[in-house]
Amino acid sequence: MKQHLAHIALLVNDYDEAIQYYTQQLHFTLKEDTPLSETKRWVVVAPPGSGQTSLLLARAADDYQAGFVGNQSGGRVFLFLHTDDFWRDYREMVVKNIEFVRPPSVESYGTVAVFRDLYGNLWDLIQPAGTDD
Repeated sequence: MKQHLAHIALLVNDYDEAIQYYTQQLHFTLKEDTPLSETKRWVVVAPPGSGQTSLLLARAADDYQAGFVGNQSGGRVFLFLHTDDFWRDYREMVVKNIEFVRPPSVESYGTVAVFRDLYGNLWDLIQPAGTDD
């Protein structure tokens, strides 16, 4: 058997705002932006070198869904962005005013810091242990 995660749906307030953030601030690639109706689009972004897994930017369709934008994981770290050079990416993110809520630390599993995306979701920026710094 062979399986993989294709997309992780991420609730957003606005497609264009989210595309701008993920492509300009985090250097993700816009993989697809296909209109599905007057109000709905299929928007997929992915970090460079991500392989098969990507984020599906899903605009909240109603007030109920809008209540979960930025808090899809109940306040826990939700997504884990691996990098091949922690300090390069961390410094660039700081210059771009990305908010880090936990400073960098070296752990047994790698170098890590926690940042908040434009909606408030928490992410780990992590360079796994055993990769070149």
